[in-house]
Amino acid sequence: MIVIMEKRATPEQVQHVVARVEELGFRAHLSRGEERTIIGVIGDERPLSTEVLEVLEGVERVVPVLQPFKLASRDFKPENSVIRIGDVKVGGDEIVVMAGPCAVESREQIFETAWAVKEAGAKVLRGGAYKPRTSPYTFQGLGIAGLELLGEVRETVGIPVVSEVMSVTEIDVMSRYVDVFQTGARNMQNYSLLQEVGKASLPVLLKRGMMCTIHEWLMSAEYILSNRNYNVILCERGIRTFETATRNTLDINAVPVAKQLTHLPVIVDPSHATGKANLVAAAAKAAVAAGADGLIIEVHPNPDRALSDGAQSIKPEALQKLMVELRQIAQAIGRRIA
Repeated sequence: MIVIMEKRATPEQVQHVVARVEELGFRAHLSRGEERTIIGVIGDERPLSTEVLEVLEGVERVVPVLQPFKLASRDFKPENSVIRIGDVKVGGDEIVVMAGPCAVESREQIFETAWAVKEAGAKVLRGGAYKPRTSPYTFQGLGIAGLELLGEVRETVGIPVVSEVMSVTEIDVMSRYVDVFQTGARNMQNYSLLQEVGKASLPVLLKRGMMCTIHEWLMSAEYILSNRNYNVILCERGIRTFETATRNTLDINAVPVAKQLTHLPVIVDPSHATGKANLVAAAAKAAVAAGADGLIIEVHPNPDRALSDGAQSIKPEALQKLMVELRQIAQAIGRRIA
């Protein structure tokens, strides 16, 4: 449930309500809006009567949250959350583009790509150091060496980095080199990992599982949020259906549906959704038109020689062209791309 404080509630009254919530065995989460303060009651509040909190001074009303994902729900926080990645804001008026190779392959490759995507207008560099591959015989990433290259690129090029974390044991070392943890589709329901990145200080980009519902996706976000990491970005990357013409099926409906249900920013991965470089632009433009807060796009200077996902990677010059088209669509819907 959520406790909605009166407009004129004093800080002392707010703290008294927080203390009472915690005294009852629950955890309190404060959300301070422009006009009101909302206190989320975290835990299984079913035995708790609303009257216990409604009688406290400064309380306007107590509202049960019906959705199972409490902290992610718009009932809990009506306004959009804006997640900061350094100076970059995801979830505001500006649509943020993240771009880069599927995997870090070499110093030359990652530096060339980083400079190119930044010049095109991308605000965040993506690059995998650890790669979850279907086959154990394919390229698994450079590991620590890849992270060190990402750290070097971040400092030299001046661009924040998002990279996939696959194991709890990788969290500490990755936090030294990246700015955002990506939890991939295969790990969307790896609850141990979700809880640990929830305890970390970095934002988390949570990809939707390939066979998971939107509600399951939001429940996974709840694992992160419930561990006090409120900086979660949702990523729709296509789901598995009977269709074989594309790698996955981009669930474009998921963008407006998720944005109705949650205050968290929603971005789209058109690369994994389509699996084909010649379809990435169309899917990206559709995502922006549907209301996505950002895109994460695979870009490689030589896709034919890429060690992973070359077929869905576009070249830097294609990203340049796409950014021009995306700015036009963003302007048409009252948003912008830098």
